[in-house]
Amino acid sequence: MKVEFYRTLTRQVEALMAGEDDIIAAMANFSALINDNLDDLNWAGFYITKGEQLVLGPFQGKVACTRIPWGKGVCGTAAALNQTQRVADVHQFEGHIACDSASNSEIVVPVRQNGKVIAVLDIDSPSLHRFDQDDQDGIELLVKQFETCLFD
Repeated sequence: MKVEFYRTLTRQVEALMAGEDDIIAAMANFSALINDNLDDLNWAGFYITKGEQLVLGPFQGKVACTRIPWGKGVCGTAAALNQTQRVADVHQFEGHIACDSASNSEIVVPVRQNGKVIAVLDIDSPSLHRFDQDDQDGIELLVKQFETCLFD
């Protein structure tokens, strides 16, 4: 069921991004799409690479941390390792940065252009263990479609 849900959402990403070449506009609509379609979230958005840090980009949710150093917290770790981080309980993640104390689980997926991390997609939930492998596979598929629409 989740697999088909994410396939459908991927087609929506493709339609939403068609003809859009402004990354900020694309990130804003992508964040809204995620926030509107995934259940049990309290934050969905982007942090954009600026030198050796991530800077807050378009998002849906409460006020957030503005800057995150590479290698710090879940977002900074995903960026530094160029690898998705799926955390069932953020309170058990060493170095977790609590921008919203209501967040209990998180998934962060790198956004790449020519293999280089240019941003991360950060999705938080107030529930523990919100994201499973099917969610990770689906969200990575959504990000891949986002990259294809903007950079290919």
